[in-house]
Amino acid sequence: MTKRVWLIILAGGTIVTLAMGLRQSFGLFMRPISIELGAGRELLSFALALQNLIWGAISPFGGALADRFGEARVSIAGAALFALGMAVMGWSPSGEVVVLAQILIGIGLGGVGLSTVLGAVGRAAAPEKRTMALGLVSAAGSFGQFSVIPGSHALMDAYGWHAALYILAATALAMIPLSLGLGPKRSAEERRRSQPLKAALAEAFASRSFILLTAGYFVCGFHVVFIATHLPAYVGDKGMPGWVGAWALAMVGLFNIIGTYTAGYLGSRFRKKNLLAFIYLARAGVFVVFLMAPVTEASVLVFAAAMGLLWLSTIPLTSGLVAHLFGPVWMSMLYGIVFFSHQVGSFLGAWLGGRIFDALGTYDAMWWICVGLGIAAVLLNWPIVERPVDRLAAAKA
Repeated sequence: MTKRVWLIILAGGTIVTLAMGLRQSFGLFMRPISIELGAGRELLSFALALQNLIWGAISPFGGALADRFGEARVSIAGAALFALGMAVMGWSPSGEVVVLAQILIGIGLGGVGLSTVLGAVGRAAAPEKRTMALGLVSAAGSFGQFSVIPGSHALMDAYGWHAALYILAATALAMIPLSLGLGPKRSAEERRRSQPLKAALAEAFASRSFILLTAGYFVCGFHVVFIATHLPAYVGDKGMPGWVGAWALAMVGLFNIIGTYTAGYLGSRFRKKNLLAFIYLARAGVFVVFLMAPVTEASVLVFAAAMGLLWLSTIPLTSGLVAHLFGPVWMSMLYGIVFFSHQVGSFLGAWLGGRIFDALGTYDAMWWICVGLGIAAVLLNWPIVERPVDRLAAAKA
């Protein structure tokens, strides 16, 4: 890969490190915020769920703007809104303000999130190196989870949740100068020669494989956001100290570095849709083993490590499939559409976790729902036809 590609990977990877690490730390704040503000877990779960849904809904539009005007501008605006939302969350005098904060964060993530960064990397990297480059950037998000979450927990213990969120909001501002490294906007000549937006949308929605990929990605969002939001509270309910939940999420991030890079490497050599099916099947198996085993500090950390290997490993494969099927020109927007499905799953994973817990006093039903959805995702990804659309095949010929 060229020096320019490596610079974009470095800037994009650091942005993803901060964005994903900071947002994944929100689960740590659920118990202290709910206790101090007198808000039930369902309200706070809804706030986090709404953030994910808005993030997904904004992503196709943010991706289209990035494809049209350049990733840097969109990412800068998103980073500013993300930091503002975290500051509002730190000030929150009520659960309703937490909801408002998460709305701002969700809009911000639509600009500074994965669809924008992956689009920049996907366009810059050569086709034969694209999946690996996407894997490197996705792995950076895992490093963020590993590095930021323990620091967030330490800040909360030392200064309380209000001050911790103010400090994290200031940290988020670092994404603004980093956004300048995502590359220049497309030239007028490039835009003139590219496929029209309307034609790109029609081509994607006429593809059965695109629909299957989009539906399967719903399950990924459900899994990861349920765990990120509720695992710290789950282990706390089992009588374990707060560090177990924090380090469980950090372990997910650490092992996800390995899993995501490996998925990117394998995705350049084997069929991506088969690797996706295997990941979802393995997740279902890990859930079953975790439910059957005694819940101890060790079992929680082992579960977190196993899930980490399967966590964001779907990202380079899914985004790589989008670029492989339709080309890189409208990759940010098309991946944003697929990602919206992911975020609908994220909304339900976060909100239903709180809803079911408040109703039943346990998360057991949610764990079994995760098992069933994992199997469903296998059945959705397996029939995907991993072949570029006729337009690309004809152009190559």
